[in-house]
Amino acid sequence: MSDYERAQKALLVQRLREDPRRLILVKGPRQTGKTTLVRQALLEISEERDCLYVSVDEPRSARVSLDLGSSIEPDHGSAVEPIDRKLDSLWLRRQWETARKRAVSFPRGSILVLDEIQKITNWSETVKGLWDHDRHTKLPLHVVLLGSAPLLMQQGLSESMAGRFESIDVMHWSYSEMSCAFGFDVDQFVYFGGYPGAADLIGDQERWATYIDESLIVPNIERDILALQRVNKPALLKRLFDYASAYSGQIVSFNKMQEHLNDKGNTTTFVRYLHLLSEAGMVTGLSNYSRSSSLGRASRPKLIVHNTSLMTARSGYSFEEAKADRSYWGRLVETAVGAHLLNTKGRNHRVFYWRNDKGDEVDFVLERAGKTRAIEVKSGSGGLRARGLEEFQSRYGGLEPIVVGEQGIPLDEFLSRPASEWL
Repeated sequence: MSDYERAQKALLVQRLREDPRRLILVKGPRQTGKTTLVRQALLEISEERDCLYVSVDEPRSARVSLDLGSSIEPDHGSAVEPIDRKLDSLWLRRQWETARKRAVSFPRGSILVLDEIQKITNWSETVKGLWDHDRHTKLPLHVVLLGSAPLLMQQGLSESMAGRFESIDVMHWSYSEMSCAFGFDVDQFVYFGGYPGAADLIGDQERWATYIDESLIVPNIERDILALQRVNKPALLKRLFDYASAYSGQIVSFNKMQEHLNDKGNTTTFVRYLHLLSEAGMVTGLSNYSRSSSLGRASRPKLIVHNTSLMTARSGYSFEEAKADRSYWGRLVETAVGAHLLNTKGRNHRVFYWRNDKGDEVDFVLERAGKTRAIEVKSGSGGLRARGLEEFQSRYGGLEPIVVGEQGIPLDEFLSRPASEWL
């Protein structure tokens, strides 16, 4: 994985070569290669600027030079942090001050990278004060912030931080990336998904599934949601993820969820928990497309995991068994298409499904600024629902509908192009 360079790396290098005008925020779900991407960018630019990487997750080695990961001698009174030290605003100021001293010592300034910044309480207020001071003094110091909990990162960027940062989103790996980096064919991508850290384990499917569960699913929920959010019913949130991942690709009412999960809570709780799971890059409940936004929000959600491995790892199906079950494989292919749309859409794009009162349905609707494209997935598990496309076009118009799979655009071709290209 370390040899493969994602497109966001070039964008980061470009911004680091500019004079520091804004904080650079690199955010996205856990295990999508954010740290690797940043390290690659710093290695490319290290001959031009001094670089300092600080991991909040690793207080034993608080400051690390980018030179092959060699440790830097601490400044006066700045010993390596003990493992039990509270990482607070004082700790953050000490790291920043080290970077400031280095910035004035190098002709073209310095770069400070703070990884997992959201784990420091009230980090945004501290960063704001330090950053504003540096801009006032015109200090040549770039600051890159990384975080694996997008919702927490966004909460930290309060209104007081407006205009002070630019974001680079690092989402789940696409089919073309997994194919280029690891040789995945399209069926392997549909089943094993786009987690680069698990790619070398697919030959041992039980080991692969254990890795997905213990290194991705559990930490996402325990460390990126429950530890950093107020959740009154943590057991319910965990059960909701299990349910949503198992039923990915299906439209399910909130009443049915409540009944299945044996919970008497209100719909608002389920909506909020789905939102938390979505912001963590795990599973989203798509709304039914409507020109009336209130009607869309009130609809039954269509559940889509953001990475198909989140659906398959706990399914009990092996790769071969999943392919043999045409109904399950059809839902998995549909999920792969939905996940691709969610992961590669532009910031102004939105993804929906559509179903009318008569049961006519379209798998996905991609929308931007009122322009729509209906998308139907044909995996071979049933006939093409042409009536749904016809009814949608009759009611809403929009661009020519797309059929993905049999009788349409090949699945591998569709998954090789970002969602924004289809509008």
